[in-house]
This record gives sequence, structure tokens and C-alpha cells, in this order.
Amino acid sequence: MARREVVVETRNLSMHFGGVRAVDNVDFELREKELRCLIGPNGAGKSTFFKCLTGQLRPTSGDVVIRDIIMTGRESHEIASLGVGIKTQVPNLFDGLTAVENLWLSSRRWHGDRRANTLVKETIDRLELGEIRSSIVGSLAHGQRQMVELGMVVAAEPWLVLLDEPAAGMTEEETFKTAELVREINKTSALIVVEHDMNFIRAISDIVTLFHQGSIFMEDKMDVISADPNAREIYLGHKT
Repeated sequence: MARREVVVETRNLSMHFGGVRAVDNVDFELREKELRCLIGPNGAGKSTFFKCLTGQLRPTSGDVVIRDIIMTGRESHEIASLGVGIKTQVPNLFDGLTAVENLWLSSRRWHGDRRANTLVKETIDRLELGEIRSSIVGSLAHGQRQMVELGMVVAAEPWLVLLDEPAAGMTEEETFKTAELVREINKTSALIVVEHDMNFIRAISDIVTLFHQGSIFMEDKMDVISADPNAREIYLGHKT
């Protein structure tokens, strides 16, 4: 079986805030249709690293490469134009529009009207958004807003999906549905997911990248990382 293509790569990526090295010379690779979770305690660098990938921050040095195109310091919309779906930590929605209008605008940006109409219908069915399809997004609960934004990502048919804490603020049922959706998306798309919810990570992950003090401390399956006493001390604060 041929080795899968590297679709996202960082080379000596660094992000400094004054004297703080939030990301410190990180080399990272993601392959086609791979799903990678980024974990680590607060301040470990994973969120800053994610923001460098998604164009929310311009790195101090090093490169972000997406499908052999150097995208270092590009704006988020330029990265999205490559067919990348981005969901940030804070839901980024058109609050005055309905859920279905948000989905349609996201899909229509990359597809014609007919294809967008089809994708929106399929997305509403996949995410079970029928009950809120006509609701003004600004009036929805946090978990529902998260689901609408995930729907906006899905409706655009991206080949790469970057998700920052997709399960944050969700109910147990919503978290379960989101895990199922992420696994389904991974059948056709590569994903990078930043998340704190260990149960969610175990439900979706294959390989996990553990950040510590701005660098990658360990990359392995979650069970292996959980069993490693040094990794447990970094992430949980104790060795047992």
C-alpha cells in the first residue's frame, strides 16, 4: 500500500510573544485522510499552534505548508480558499440569519446554487438540524450554535477540516453526535482537532499529539499516552 501524501506540514514553526515561546520550532505532519487530535495543558502551545495553521496568527518564524503551498502568515480566508474548513473556538456565525441561511452561504461560497441547495439539505439531515433550520442563529443555545457552525464546515465539502474545541459547551448527547460526525467526515477528509474532553478524544482519535511548553512532547495512540507516566504528569498533573 502506497504511503499517503503529506497534506499539512509545519517546518520549525515558532510563535513568540515577547520572551514567551508559545510555539517553539515545531515540525508536524498530517497525511491524507488522517485524523489528529492536539492535546496539552493550558499554555502548552496547542491553541497557538492551531491559530498559526488557520491564519489567526502570523508565526514569528518557520513555515506552514498545505499541499506543497507555503501558507505562512496568510489570512484565514486564503487558507479556506484551498478547500479547508475551519471552525474556531468561538462560533463564527451570522447571528441575524437562520440556521439554513448560514449553511447556504457557507456552501454557496464554494459551489453553485444547485450544488449548494443539495449540500445544505444533506447537511441538515446529517446533523439533525431540522428542528432549528428556520431559527435565528443568535437565539440558539451554545451547543446548537456549535452544531450550526459544524454544519457550515460540512456544507462546504472541504478536503481538510481544522476544528478548535468542537465539543466545548455541548451536552452529552450533542458531544456524542459530534464525535459521530467527526468520524464520518474523516472518511473523506483529513482533520486536525484541538480538544480538552478526553472522552471525546478517545471516541474519535487515532494518533494524538501532546504539546508541552511549546513543543511536541509525544505522538502516539491515546492509550499509549495515557499509560506513559511522564505524559500523564504533563497533562493531568500527576503520575498515577
